[in-house]
Amino acid sequence: MSWNVGQVVTLSVDADEDDTRLDRWLKRKFHGLTQGQIEKACRTGEIRVDGARAKANTRVKAGQTVRIPPMTAAKSREGDDEDDKPRTRVKASDADMMRSLVIYEDDHIIGLNKPPGLAVQGGTGTTRHIDALSRALVPDTAEKPRLVHRLDRDTSGVLVLAKTVGTANRLGALFRSRELDKIYWAVVLGVPHPTTGDIRGWMIKSTGPKDDKEKMRAAEQNEKGAVHASTLYAVVQNAGRKAAWVALKPETGRTHQLRFHMAGIGCAIVGDRKYTCDRELPQGLADGLHLHARALRLPNPGGRDVEIVAELSPHMKQTFEVLGFDEDSAENFFDLRKPRRIR
Repeated sequence: MSWNVGQVVTLSVDADEDDTRLDRWLKRKFHGLTQGQIEKACRTGEIRVDGARAKANTRVKAGQTVRIPPMTAAKSREGDDEDDKPRTRVKASDADMMRSLVIYEDDHIIGLNKPPGLAVQGGTGTTRHIDALSRALVPDTAEKPRLVHRLDRDTSGVLVLAKTVGTANRLGALFRSRELDKIYWAVVLGVPHPTTGDIRGWMIKSTGPKDDKEKMRAAEQNEKGAVHASTLYAVVQNAGRKAAWVALKPETGRTHQLRFHMAGIGCAIVGDRKYTCDRELPQGLADGLHLHARALRLPNPGGRDVEIVAELSPHMKQTFEVLGFDEDSAENFFDLRKPRRIR
């Protein structure tokens, strides 16, 4: 949208924009506005929400009115919202790849079966990732789908993108509150004992010159930066005492939580080079991290819950065949407290 210098504009917040940060809402409405312009106009009281002063990080609600004072569009600068940046086209091969990953879609979300090895978001040296490539999943005139949660680069399985900012806000709140069910499948070294349980404890990012700062470690409750993590687990099948297929249900959403917890009980996930244990790796297993986001259930107040299930990645299917695991043994994805068939 554009506007004339000297013109005051008053706009209403649409239902699909509910719970959006004011600065982001303004940048989407008026391309060229900078963060500095918005913050200055908020400080002086020129930008108002329902007639009241507001901060740049105020979350606007559906039905509210926003007064925008006369401002001149400026060129986008480094650090501005990504919606101000020119669209980059996704090359044909990547667009085809992205479309092949779609396992669920409705008016609000897109569900992908993310392959291992593909990053979800960019970082140092990472330019090819789901966040950028997701432009290929919508028309050129539509908003780029928005990430609402993450998977590690080497973890495969269900990844959900929101089609609108309103949906992203609602799903973000759901993931933060854990008012949803998410089940992972993993192949681990050894067999957890007991075969069902609840792993709880405090964890924190490693610090210090000799530590891996991207690795979690055990922490005390009163340690600054410590977070509590809880994971339900159940052994579905086992290959003697050498390895087991485990279903995991995170009750919190901490960095590397499942990998950290399984290594912590002496049954590290196969292929995990960061969180290890001293058990021997069985012969013939496929390379790669054996952790897969198998199923996600999202509550839907207006109807049936949305359930998205992702097929195993090829390397995990190969390992299942080598170890003799039968995928049909896991009949109930979401209730880990029910009895399971242990071989």
